[in-house]
Amino acid sequence: MEEMVEQVELLLEGNDEQQLQTYLNDLNISDVEELIGELPEHGSRFIEILSLNRAVNVFRILDFPTQERLLKKLSGKKIAELINELPPDDRTSLFSEMHSDTVKSLILHLPPEDRKQAFALLGYKEDSVGRLMTPDYVAVKKSWDVVQVLSHIRRYGKNSETIDVIYVIDENGILLDDIRIRDILLVDPATKVSDLMDNRLIVLNVKDPQEEVINTFRMNNRVALPVTDDSDILLGIVTVDDILWIANEEYTEDIQKIGGTEALDEPYLDISLLRLVKKRVGWLIILFLGEMLTATAMGYFEGQIAKAVVLALFVPLIISSGGNSGSQASTLIIQAMALGEVTVEDWWRVMRRELISGLLLGLTLGVIGFSRIFIWAQFSDIYGPQWLAVAFTVGLALVGIVLWGSLAGSMLPLFLKRVGLDPATSSAPFVATLVDVTGLIIYFSIAVSIMQI
Repeated sequence: MEEMVEQVELLLEGNDEQQLQTYLNDLNISDVEELIGELPEHGSRFIEILSLNRAVNVFRILDFPTQERLLKKLSGKKIAELINELPPDDRTSLFSEMHSDTVKSLILHLPPEDRKQAFALLGYKEDSVGRLMTPDYVAVKKSWDVVQVLSHIRRYGKNSETIDVIYVIDENGILLDDIRIRDILLVDPATKVSDLMDNRLIVLNVKDPQEEVINTFRMNNRVALPVTDDSDILLGIVTVDDILWIANEEYTEDIQKIGGTEALDEPYLDISLLRLVKKRVGWLIILFLGEMLTATAMGYFEGQIAKAVVLALFVPLIISSGGNSGSQASTLIIQAMALGEVTVEDWWRVMRRELISGLLLGLTLGVIGFSRIFIWAQFSDIYGPQWLAVAFTVGLALVGIVLWGSLAGSMLPLFLKRVGLDPATSSAPFVATLVDVTGLIIYFSIAVSIMQI
């Protein structure tokens, strides 16, 4: 990349437009995308001089902030060309991110039919499959033979998003089946489409959430899937490249939420400092207020702490162990839910596993905690005459708190999913804060019972 940047800078300094155009047109579109990132001040110039087809392919893989920045600098003619040549699904994705006034001005660049199509796609609910689909596909009738199908593909296939899969519809546009192009190419030209149909059709509904479609593609190994309405009429298709973008966005958003922040919606270095602070401060305030309950819990047991000050030594150990256990469980369950390995209906199986694993983990840490106090007590009087009671208190508290942390961390994402919220919001910091407060109550309650203070 460094060598490429140096070469482009030399061409820019020499102001050799023709050579720069030739050089850029010979690069992979991913290389041009990286060059725009490395030399953002020249990004619009790169798009202007690229051939239209390559300019469109580069523009469609850029992130939205970069696209928006380029649109402000490109000529009106180039903007019109880009908007007209962008595939419908990519155009919808771009419009979805922009201010409504900007969208209205850009849509004016489209011919009437494409304008109607753009409004129709934007009319679907945000984050639904309707926003992802493209109406550019190849559809045939089941009564056709292979010769007719191939002739139809030659005529209309160039404008299709993909010809890897051909869709069979009836006279009313109702989807009947899909056929892979290889099955068409490898049979006798006189074969009827109806003879190639296997009726193993996987269909997406236009209202389906985008996040659920990711698993459908992953489990069925498809490059494209058809999208229908409630009457089974074929409306469009969704291709795997769009799903990869959505999967990446969902993964990034979930990771940010698990870390205890709102989703940034744009690259870290591009977001303004003020917006970055706003995205983080909300959760920090919630977590801070939650942690304040820790002081309330300790204040409630102030008398017991005064009688056995040694108990305070183990507070960080106790609450961190419970928080760590809860964070582990919540992260595992959120990831399993994202991959479709766990659903809300599996709550009892999850609870049963976490009961056992939480107990085993708690016993492991409890034995280590007990042993540590036992060994230290043989060589020091730091824990006083009640060292054995302290050891049992810490050991049993670790068992209870780690068990509770595992249960809380695993059940909270499932509960949030059940009530219609995003499971990723049950982030590790949130679970840790919850377990910190309740863990202190468990710890001091066990201390009161064992040490009689």
